[in-house]
Amino acid sequence: MWGPAVRRACARGASLSRALGSRAPPGGAAAAAAQASIHRLPCEFPSARYYSTVADGHDDDAAWNAAWGDATAELTTAEMPFEESAGRLRKLLQTELLLHTDLQDRPERFFRAHRALGRHAVPHGPGFFIRFTVQYNLFAGTVLAVGSEDQVAKLHDMQKAGQLGCFGLTEKFAGVQSGLVVNTTAEWDADTDTFVINTPNDGAKKNWISQGFTADKAVVMASLKVGGKDCGPHAFLMDLRHDDGTVAPGVVMDDMGRKTTGNDLDNAWLHFDNVTVPKDALLNRYCDVVDGQYVQKVKGMRPFDMIGQRLYTGRIAVAQAALEYRRALFEVTKRYSDNKMSPSMNGAFALSNIPQLKAIYAEADETGARVDAFVARCEELLIDCIKEERLPSPTLIDAIATCKIRAVETSIDLCFRLKQEVGSFALMDDAGFKHMDFLQCCKFAEGDSRILMQKLARDTMKRLKTDRWEGATEDEVRLSLKLSEDMASEIAASGDKQKAWDDNFRTVYALAEATMDRVEDSVWD
Repeated sequence: MWGPAVRRACARGASLSRALGSRAPPGGAAAAAAQASIHRLPCEFPSARYYSTVADGHDDDAAWNAAWGDATAELTTAEMPFEESAGRLRKLLQTELLLHTDLQDRPERFFRAHRALGRHAVPHGPGFFIRFTVQYNLFAGTVLAVGSEDQVAKLHDMQKAGQLGCFGLTEKFAGVQSGLVVNTTAEWDADTDTFVINTPNDGAKKNWISQGFTADKAVVMASLKVGGKDCGPHAFLMDLRHDDGTVAPGVVMDDMGRKTTGNDLDNAWLHFDNVTVPKDALLNRYCDVVDGQYVQKVKGMRPFDMIGQRLYTGRIAVAQAALEYRRALFEVTKRYSDNKMSPSMNGAFALSNIPQLKAIYAEADETGARVDAFVARCEELLIDCIKEERLPSPTLIDAIATCKIRAVETSIDLCFRLKQEVGSFALMDDAGFKHMDFLQCCKFAEGDSRILMQKLARDTMKRLKTDRWEGATEDEVRLSLKLSEDMASEIAASGDKQKAWDDNFRTVYALAEATMDRVEDSVWD
């Protein structure tokens, strides 16, 4: 199924992955060696960057790697209050090692920073990684995507001051399983030249907003209304707190409560009660309100489409984080099992040589190398789009969705099975398994895996229904025809198209898997 290019990339990745996985620390008890190594993970930059996107060059300098490693080495935030964890990010911002604008100007560095912090989740949980990517990708990235020159300049001022931001999209009745739905409103007040932001009902309050309780500012997604006309979802840059830390008038917030992991991260709900924001709160690169009228500055360019660009960079970053977590967890566990000796009739042998463990280590090397190469290729192609200021093609958009799904789901599968095979080591506090719910966070971040799979399946169905069969695999054709026939029978009987889709969910997800198989190969063409 794989073309020669991907097979070569996988072969390179597999050999390097085996080398990384087989290193054992000299001397010491197995558990002590593993626990000692786990605390070095956040500042490790593997010299063999087979999963990266960029050839060694001016943007991949050792000095920046070392500085970033030093700056993030002590981010042991898992057990600290979220206010203190937020303070750590404020200080990291002020180092200006990674600028808010690097997503646009140095995307290689943006992704490299995410990879490094993905390893942080094994010893210290996912809280800081999520806080970090919300700040740089969702908050600052949205301002970069749809903000004017003056609004982007505010990011520099925020960074100097160590101010935090959050991204207010998901709502109580519109979460990750429901797609992009926005019921929060922003109504233009022509008398005062301001917008009034409201939460019209309990279901519309912003929910699970990472860094929402400690943030100074927010990019809030709200349905814009001008002169009684609904203009659709738009982004507003607004203050959540004053300089003295007090909450802005009309903003009500609280923390969502304790979670299974990542409690050094605040997740808030936000309610807006007639919150007045100035005219320049609307991120207005592509639209504005002029003389009381809504104006689209670039014909055919909806701001919400451009905000979607942050989903693409976020999906790559989340995929990388899941792969780094899996890689780090396997490295630590293998160091333990290499040093853990077990008795047998033929003498002592290392736990790593138990057949089931040996098999899963080999499988992780092979699968990891393949997915690493695929994610790296998607990152490379997306970086080209960012640098050339063009939208990714539909094929690349599908590939990015696929790489996020495949990276997360393979990591969940491998880590869960490793936990079942490694014995009591998985129960140890420092082993890293207690933070496996980080992968659960990855599963629904930047587009829930199931939602993305349904979209892939729907798009394949639409394409084949319009007789665009070129490039489709036999499995896609077979499953599309089966799904179409089965749905037609149910719709004829019940008249309910959505129920017919839901009742055939197994075929839907099988079609999505077939589509992802094709998409995974397409990026190497």
